Amino acid sequence: MTDAFIAFVRHEQELLLLRRSSSDPDAAEMWDGVYGIGDTEEDVLNRVSECTGIPMEDLEYVRDGPALGIDIDGRLQDIAPCLVVSTNKEVTPAGRYSEAVWVDPGEIQQYACVFSDLEMEGAEKLFREMYGSVAAYLFIVKTAIGSEKRVADEMQARLMGSGSLSMIQENIFAILHPTGMRGYVMVESNALHHVEKLIGRSGGRDPKARRGLNQTPLKNAKTVLPGEAPLKDILPYLEPKAVTSGIEVGCIVEIVTGAFKGEKARVTSVAETKEEVSMELYEQPIPMTLKMRGDHVRVIERVE
Repeated sequence: MTDAFIAFVRHEQELLLLRRSSSDPDAAEMWDGVYGIGDTEEDVLNRVSECTGIPMEDLEYVRDGPALGIDIDGRLQDIAPCLVVSTNKEVTPAGRYSEAVWVDPGEIQQYACVFSDLEMEGAEKLFREMYGSVAAYLFIVKTAIGSEKRVADEMQARLMGSGSLSMIQENIFAILHPTGMRGYVMVESNALHHVEKLIGRSGGRDPKARRGLNQTPLKNAKTVLPGEAPLKDILPYLEPKAVTSGIEVGCIVEIVTGAFKGEKARVTSVAETKEEVSMELYEQPIPMTLKMRGDHVRVIERVE
């Protein structure tokens, strides 16, 4: 670790942002992690505790990332990011900080953070990139409807192969395909460009940015949506749900498998513990009652 650092403090799924005071000489009223000088884990934890009021025993040093050279007022300063986990969410800003807020990491871009006002190309991304080098974001890959699993499997195969994409394996942490989300695949990574490279679309949608790049686009993987995805928008899709979820008595459903595939029925009862629904076929000349698993039907008309 270099002498200067920014400590990113996490509590469960949230990241702590501290706002510098209006009298700060370097970045007045801009949002920050915990900036400090030191080259040991103890230096980092002492500084975090000093600026946040969180007791040392509630803090754990996790890792640090490569230092980033940043041009500040004409002098290049190496600043290393590091990740600290806190079991305590009570914060009392002190020193150069006057305000604190816990945010979803995917919403960092909504805040005017340190370095974003520098006259450097991509300065607005520097703070987010530093956080990504010690933690991770969720990115959303848009796919063709119905091809989500094939795209996810091909992504994994590319990473496990012996080609050039195997070099980014350590930068891709997970590939997720929530069954309830059609047309999208989630990728956990520390930077957008790693995900674009994985699907063969480095440079995004701009043809000029892609010019001269030797890459093979992944079939049915259209693009990576811009920006980091907020965890709060994605986590509900990752939570397991009962197969009867969303099915109510009185709903009209269509049977999607078995001998009665394509038939329509009205739900008469729902047994959530057995994940089973009872229904009555109403288009048959002779009324018939069936019991089926909740994932063997789909709702086509809900109860008013």
